[in-house]
Amino acid sequence: MKSLDHMPSLEAGAATCNPITQSDENLDHLIIRDGVAYAGTHLIIDLWGASHLDELPRMEKAFIDCVKECGATLLHIHMHHFTPNGGISGVAVLAESHISVHTWPERDYAAFDVFMCGDAKPELAVEILQKAFSPSRIEVGENLRGRMDDV
Repeated sequence: MKSLDHMPSLEAGAATCNPITQSDENLDHLIIRDGVAYAGTHLIIDLWGASHLDELPRMEKAFIDCVKECGATLLHIHMHHFTPNGGISGVAVLAESHISVHTWPERDYAAFDVFMCGDAKPELAVEILQKAFSPSRIEVGENLRGRMDDV
């Protein structure tokens, strides 16, 4: 996990949403890849036939592993465990945006959102979630948020 106190200054034009790097010349912190500028990548990840969806420690570890693997900066995690079915709703607030989850363990289903901007790599979260919850099927949708067509 990166410390906010020791965040490196980024070179001009580098992409990040971290508010700590206000000295960066590119204050809008857009990502520019393949000639397209956008705010961040938002993945919608559905896990079907998944297990352990009612285990708070496993969910929190999966979030932390995603943050580390994706190169993001964790600010806060909050999880809520519902009863009687044991479902979990949770969010990890990141300097780069967020990861959220809602689970239906009685249906073996989980809905994750992974939204990250800057240099973070949200696509790396898919494998972490697959290992943590062993789904029989994963569906991933991608949305480039804040797309600027005239940059």
